[in-house]
Amino acid sequence: MLPEVYGKGQVHILEADGRIRRPNEAGVGRLIRFLQSRLFAVLVFVILGLVALYLLILVQPMLLSIYRFVKAVSAPFFVAMIIAYVLNPVVGLLHDRKVPRTAAVLLIYAVFICSCVVLFVNITPMFVSQVQELNEHMPELTIKAQNMMDHFNNNDSLPESVRNGINRSITGLEKVISERIAGFMNNIGALVNVFFLAMVVPFLAFYILKDMEVIERAVFKYVPRAKRQGTIRLLKEIDGALGSYIRGQLLVSVCVGVSAYVGYLIIGMPYPMLMAGFVALFDIIPYLGPFFGALPALIMALTISWKMVLLVIVVNTLCQFLESNVISPQVVGKSMNIHPLTIIFVLLVGGELAGVVGLLLAVPFYAALKVIAQHLFAYYIRRKTV
Repeated sequence: MLPEVYGKGQVHILEADGRIRRPNEAGVGRLIRFLQSRLFAVLVFVILGLVALYLLILVQPMLLSIYRFVKAVSAPFFVAMIIAYVLNPVVGLLHDRKVPRTAAVLLIYAVFICSCVVLFVNITPMFVSQVQELNEHMPELTIKAQNMMDHFNNNDSLPESVRNGINRSITGLEKVISERIAGFMNNIGALVNVFFLAMVVPFLAFYILKDMEVIERAVFKYVPRAKRQGTIRLLKEIDGALGSYIRGQLLVSVCVGVSAYVGYLIIGMPYPMLMAGFVALFDIIPYLGPFFGALPALIMALTISWKMVLLVIVVNTLCQFLESNVISPQVVGKSMNIHPLTIIFVLLVGGELAGVVGLLLAVPFYAALKVIAQHLFAYYIRRKTV
């Protein structure tokens, strides 16, 4: 390309093929190519994303108010849907045997209520006696804990900074406990509201179970006919990923709780049923739950002896070994197909977003999202190959 000067000082560019191009035309061409490039599209999306984020920050108080309202209203329906989902296979099995769905749901409720009454009548006296015994021995346990702390404070083998750190931690723990108790007493009205919502949940679950087929037909009416088969296949895969996990995890928790109760009885642990109840309750949370469930027993064992601490660790280790190698493979199996590191990450995110509820629902929610993402990816691949 050779520049040539024409009249009135204009500079044109002579191309190799003999064409003459003006400099402003070259700039316009580069601008057009830039506007059509992927980089420009990315920049536009980034700017739009930043603007949307800024707008969300501005309306954050309003969004939080809407979130609290929706959360308060939808929480009972969400819990009822989970209960209905867990019980629906049993209702379907009875319905296949010519039992009306209403009668099947009422039968399940009757069996559940009778089981709760039997358990309440037989277990409650033992549980109450253990709680009363714990309450009677609380001053003695407090004195033992205080003596232990005095031993740490007077132990010259520990650096002074370590002793000061322990004292600060205990002071902070006492402050947190007092604040939680004060908050509990100040929120009696909120607890009454929670109790009312808890009483509503069984009725909601009853109507969802009774009219499950009607609800399914009503939902599928809004799905385009061409998409119904794919939607049904997606829902079946989600059900396969969640159903065995939820029902199996509940059964595993019961088995682990019974194993812990037997182990605590053997080693002579005080209040074995109470401590085993914590183990069964927290075992619903995968991977991290066993550590949380063992903490109450370990704290109790610290007030007795170091030998009891070691025995509690052995019992919980054996329970988790049985769960990991015998119970879970047989009950839950490998249906989830999720790496342990992924599960731990999902649990951390769920706990940060929604506390204990997030820990309980994080893995099932991730499993459902994983199935949906796989279907969307397969749909995208099919669209590209067509």
